[in-house]
Amino acid sequence: MSLRLYNTLTNQKELFEPVQPGKVGIYVCGPTVYKESHIGHAVGPVIFDAFKKYLTYKGFQVKLIINITDVDDKIINEARLLGVDTGQLARQVTGSYFEAMDRLNVNSVDHYPRATEHIDDIINLIQRLGERHAAYAVEGDVYFDITKAKDYGKLSNRRSEEQFDSSRELAGKTKRNPGDFALWKAVAEDDPVGWDSPWGRGRPGWHIECSVMSMKYLGETFDIHGGGMDLIFPHHENEIAQAETATGIPFAKYWMHNGLTRVRTKLAGGELKQEKMSKSLGNVKTLGELFKAYSPVCVRFFLLSTHYRRPLDFSDEALEAVRKGMMHIYRLFERVKRLTDQDIFQTPCSIERMGQLARDDEDKRLQELLTRTQLRYLEALDDDFNTAQALAQLHELCGETNRYIEQQKLEVRTQQPKQHLALEAARMLCSLGKVLGLLERPLHAAPPEEGLTGPLMELLIELRNSARQDKNYPLADDIRDRLKKLNVTLEDRPDGATTWTRT
Repeated sequence: MSLRLYNTLTNQKELFEPVQPGKVGIYVCGPTVYKESHIGHAVGPVIFDAFKKYLTYKGFQVKLIINITDVDDKIINEARLLGVDTGQLARQVTGSYFEAMDRLNVNSVDHYPRATEHIDDIINLIQRLGERHAAYAVEGDVYFDITKAKDYGKLSNRRSEEQFDSSRELAGKTKRNPGDFALWKAVAEDDPVGWDSPWGRGRPGWHIECSVMSMKYLGETFDIHGGGMDLIFPHHENEIAQAETATGIPFAKYWMHNGLTRVRTKLAGGELKQEKMSKSLGNVKTLGELFKAYSPVCVRFFLLSTHYRRPLDFSDEALEAVRKGMMHIYRLFERVKRLTDQDIFQTPCSIERMGQLARDDEDKRLQELLTRTQLRYLEALDDDFNTAQALAQLHELCGETNRYIEQQKLEVRTQQPKQHLALEAARMLCSLGKVLGLLERPLHAAPPEEGLTGPLMELLIELRNSARQDKNYPLADDIRDRLKKLNVTLEDRPDGATTWTRT
C-alpha cells in the first residue's frame, strides 16, 4: 500500500508523491523559547521524528527541519521580568528544550535553525516582496499587503476580510488593509534587541522567519510543512502568502497539522473538565515535571498512541493507561529473554526462521499472526500515518504471544523450537517498534554515565529480599514503594527471583 496523507491544503487524503522522487523535505514550526517546554511542545517533534523514521524505513532520503523562534516580544518581556539578557534566556530555554528532545529520542532532526541566525535572509525576502509591491513601510514598520497574495486564505478557507491582528503584531499604525501583517517591527535606536535594516533599526515579525528558513534549507518548493492546528491561521496562511508572492511558485506541497493538547481534570463532583493546555490558563505541566513521574519512553508512547490529527487528551489517568500497556510489552521481552537467553533488541525478526520453527497448528497460527501484524502495522502507517492503529497491532501481538507461551507451557518444560518461535514474535514487536523510535533497548538500560544503576539495583533487591526473609515486611514494602516513586518497578517472579524495570 502506498502512503496517503491528509493534506490541509486540499482537505482530503492524497497519495504522497514527493517533489523530487526518493527525497523528502519536511519543515515543522518549533517553539518560541521564553519558558520551559511543556508536553504540548513535544507533540510535533515526536510525531515528525517518528514520521521521518518511517519514511526512511520506506527508503526515502529525508531532511527534517524544526525552527527555533529566539526573538519575539514574549521572550523580551519574560527576560525583562526576570532581569536577564534576552539572548541568555533564549539560549537557556533552548538548551532545556534540546535536552528534553534527546530524552524523548527525537534524534532525526537535521537542523534547528534559529531566527536570529537568519536576519540577513529575512531582510532579503522582505526586499523581494517590496520589489513586487507586496510590502510597504509605515514609520519604520514593514507590512505585507494581503491583497497582493494570490488565493489568500486557501489553507484556512478564510476570506481576507476575516483576517485579524495577531497578538504578536504592533497596533496603532496605519495599514492599508486590516489584515495586513508585520514583516518588520521598528524599535528604538538604543534597543539592544534589534538589527539595522533599510527601514531603520528593528526586528522581524513572527511569520517571516518560517518562510525564510524553510525555503533556505529545503528549497522554494518543498514537500511537507507541519505544525499544530492552531497555526493554520494566521501563521501558516501568512507563510504561504509571503513565500508564493516572492517566488511565484507553490510553497509546500502537503500540509500536515497535528491536534492540540487538551487537559482533562476531574472536578469535585466527578465531572470531567476538558480544556486546551496553555500557559495563560495555568494548566501546563512542563516536560521536566512530567519526566519525574513518567519515563521519557512512556511519554513518547503516549504521544504516538493518538492519531496525530486528533486532539491529545492529557491526564495522569491517560498516561498511566499507556504506561501499563507499554509495560506488558517489556515484560514479554523479559519473559522471552528468560526462556531463550537470546538477544531481542539487536537481532531482527526473520520470516524464514519462523517457517523453519513452525511445527503444529498453534505454531503456524502464531507465524501467520506475525506476518499479519507486520502487514497491518505498515498499512496503518500508510493510511495518514495512523500510529494509534499501528500500536494497537503491537499490543495484540504481545497478548497473543503471551497466550502462546502459556498454552504451550514453555516456562514449565523445555521446547526449544517453540521457545525460539516466541523469540521471533518478540523480535517482530521490537523491529516494528523501532520504525517509530520505540522499543529500541531494554527499558532499564542505562547510559554509560549511569553505569552504577545495575549494581545498585541488585543491592537494593538483595536488601529487600533479606528483609522479607526476616519477616520485616514494612521495610520490604517501603523499599518497593520508594523505588516506584522513582519510576522503578519490582516484579517478584514465581521462581523466587525479582526483576526490575525503569518505567
